[in-house]
Amino acid sequence: MPDAYIWSERRLDMKSLLAKGVALSVIAALLVLPALAGTAQTAEKKGGDKVAAEKVNLNMATTDELQTLPGVGAKVAQRIVEFRKTNGPFKKIEDLMKVRGIGEKTFLKFKDRLTV
Repeated sequence: MPDAYIWSERRLDMKSLLAKGVALSVIAALLVLPALAGTAQTAEKKGGDKVAAEKVNLNMATTDELQTLPGVGAKVAQRIVEFRKTNGPFKKIEDLMKVRGIGEKTFLKFKDRLTV
């Protein structure tokens, strides 16, 4: 009889662990899925490549963050940061075209990803 008791106790433990596991999975899904949905939102360009939908704040972005913009390499990103230090914060996203290396054509590639 003690073996049956231990077996039933283990079975109950397994059931409670399974129930806890399911509850944790549901909680994790509720927390993780919205975050994944936010990062999964992408805008497709004509070439079939994808651009992340995350906005880049011109007044706070690091050179690494600026380089996530299409057509912006290390040198142009550094010029943007230097322009910001010299002239103060950008007042509107279009002010970015005042930076050498950012013309209208380049600006139009990523203007939807910019914020100030």
